Amino acid sequence: MMDNVRDVFLWLIFPYICLTIFVLGHIWRYRYDKFGWTSRSSQMYESRILRWANPMFHFGILAVFLGHVMGLGIPESWTEAVGISENIYHFMAVTVGIVAGVFTLVGLTGLLYRRRFTKAVMGATTRMDKLMYLMLTLVILGGLVNTGTGVVGDYNYREGVSVWFRGIFFFDPQPELMAHAPFSFQFHALAAISLFAVWPFTRLVHVFTAPLGYIFRPYIIYRSRDAHEGSRERRRGWDKVDTIPRRR
Repeated sequence: MMDNVRDVFLWLIFPYICLTIFVLGHIWRYRYDKFGWTSRSSQMYESRILRWANPMFHFGILAVFLGHVMGLGIPESWTEAVGISENIYHFMAVTVGIVAGVFTLVGLTGLLYRRRFTKAVMGATTRMDKLMYLMLTLVILGGLVNTGTGVVGDYNYREGVSVWFRGIFFFDPQPELMAHAPFSFQFHALAAISLFAVWPFTRLVHVFTAPLGYIFRPYIIYRSRDAHEGSRERRRGWDKVDTIPRRR
């Protein structure tokens, strides 16, 4: 009975609590903290490590996200219907997942190193930032473990975790599916769900305000002023300024 109550809370009640905080937290943050709705860029403090770690992390996490959309959001029967066998899907998921996960982890490691050992960046790091980075690390490591064990394991998450995940949005999560999943999948799911609850109160909110318009905006043309432009002689910055107007 106790195990049943625990499973119902972890895999039925807790996900909806976190998703509710995720939605309402973003609404509250946007309404009352628009000035703080930012990634709080620290590029001006350090750019050498940021130059390679930031793209690795962001492109890696994007690939991981797309992989989860396919693995959790698309039923197994759909991929088989278009001619993708389970063996081919499994091979693609494992190889691409490991590469994307390693890219993400290496990028995150660089960002954490930079933040810890660059004094100015560390000074601009809040407690919520530290919690966010910890949870991100746990989620990524858990995902890598699951992907790695998929090479030798016989658990088919598309018949368990994926069905439970889709059921959340159809209000039929079937908690018994997660109760019988391996511990590594349970840990990864709980860490990811908890991250959603913390999300609105961290710099992760900038994901929903990505400057996509920057890609399509017209070019800004800069040009220097020619020395012969105009009839008035240009004054140097250190020249003394006349305080008494001259008579003509």
